[in-house]
Amino acid sequence: MQSKAINIKDYLKEIPEERKQAFLKLRETIVNNIPKGFVEQMSYGTIGFSVPHFIYPNGYHCDSKLPLPFVNIACQKNFIALYHMGIYANPELLQWFISEYPKYSNQKLDMGKSCIRFKKLDQIPFALISELIKKMSVADWIKCYESQIKKSK
Repeated sequence: MQSKAINIKDYLKEIPEERKQAFLKLRETIVNNIPKGFVEQMSYGTIGFSVPHFIYPNGYHCDSKLPLPFVNIACQKNFIALYHMGIYANPELLQWFISEYPKYSNQKLDMGKSCIRFKKLDQIPFALISELIKKMSVADWIKCYESQIKKSK
């Protein structure tokens, strides 16, 4: 479910009241912990944190006009989603996250390739997400992206 909002302020206005507090806390967790160099902006109809073109001029391989995406958050129909490309591209980071998750939440981990879904908003493991966000710098992400994703395209 992509938003047609053109800026973050408008996106945040669209979030249903019953999800707003959890979503804002998730965004704040990311903003307060993401390494320097990533830029927050609307991306794919969600709030995204990307590597800007002035750092990585090649952009995203799917559309080089777009900056290199890293993390997105979205308020979907039945859940809040965190999309983390580092988990998708780095098997060690994925294994770390899977092994740490039960220490922070008693809910079953619900995830796809890069998507972590939170259906019970009072069970979002903000401390774990904080640690996840800190684990990959811009340089780390570019190196991972070029070796794991871009090479195969």
